Amino acid sequence: METILFLAHTEADGTLPKAAFEALAVAKMLARGIDGASLVAGLCGSSVQPATDEIAPSGVQRVLGVHGAEFGHSRYATDAAAGEALAHAAGASLIVAPGTSRWARALPGVAHRIGGRIDTHVTGVSIADRAPVVTRWYYRQRMEATIRRSQRPWIILVDPGSFQPWIGAEGTGTVELVEVAVPDSVKRTAVKGVEAPAAGEQTIRPDAELLFVAGAGWTKTQADGQTHVPDAERLILDFLHLSEASLGGSKSLVDLSGEGTAILRFMTHLNQVGQTGSTPRHLKGLATCCHGEEPHVVGWRFINERRAINLDPNCGWARGKADVLYVADAFAVMARVNALLSSASPTP
Repeated sequence: METILFLAHTEADGTLPKAAFEALAVAKMLARGIDGASLVAGLCGSSVQPATDEIAPSGVQRVLGVHGAEFGHSRYATDAAAGEALAHAAGASLIVAPGTSRWARALPGVAHRIGGRIDTHVTGVSIADRAPVVTRWYYRQRMEATIRRSQRPWIILVDPGSFQPWIGAEGTGTVELVEVAVPDSVKRTAVKGVEAPAAGEQTIRPDAELLFVAGAGWTKTQADGQTHVPDAERLILDFLHLSEASLGGSKSLVDLSGEGTAILRFMTHLNQVGQTGSTPRHLKGLATCCHGEEPHVVGWRFINERRAINLDPNCGWARGKADVLYVADAFAVMARVNALLSSASPTP
């Protein structure tokens, strides 16, 4: 009989991130589909009562919690200790957790401590012969694998954006607190503060419908023989503000920062899409000044509709990599798009 543990960490205000509700939906599906399975929630954070109330109507049979100031920030030692304690307290055989950066760093160590196994970047979960089956990608999203395991405990780390989140009205829940010793030896890493972009400068929006990707062509010599990087920055930022799109960058563009070349100042490796960058999940994607090489397109595998703007009609996007290719100057196109968006925006 399986005991399924939904494992999540809370935000600074004690609530759960969207990715946690996606993992909860997966855990509930497994609990319904496996005969005799029970569903337990394990929460970790500086405060866990708000999260307990959020998931109270979800049908979890118990809510276990590790809380305290020591668990409010991401730190491997305390996160791993909390995950291990919650797994043991629940008697978990299956552990489902959101694939956040925090859990991706800590839970492989937890799997080792509890004598289990872990699969990360899971994008699909189903049940066959009354047992869970997971799907994930390998080799930078080029190969898809279907995995079954007899080893228990088994930790399943689900990629955010791969599942529909559980939605329910907030209730009032009771949490069973689990004590975890936090000696000074595990507190060597200290969080001194958080650096965040100024208001209005946020460029990474995982929940945005549109992903706008800039390529190195924005920084290259244009038709008049000059570069126009400041103009490119203004056009891109104006579009992001008007459309509330998320910003991505090709590897060739973000790598320019190490080559002494003029770059888009707001572009970092956190924006990188494809190759060793992220695999985004948005309804639509618009690539500009990108040549559409295969590794870059692999990073777009989960984009539903892909469009591109490029002056070269023979670029990689034109060879079956984009649903629509606009053979045009991205500077001119985006200036016109921004003008149309500005005229359509309601007056504040």
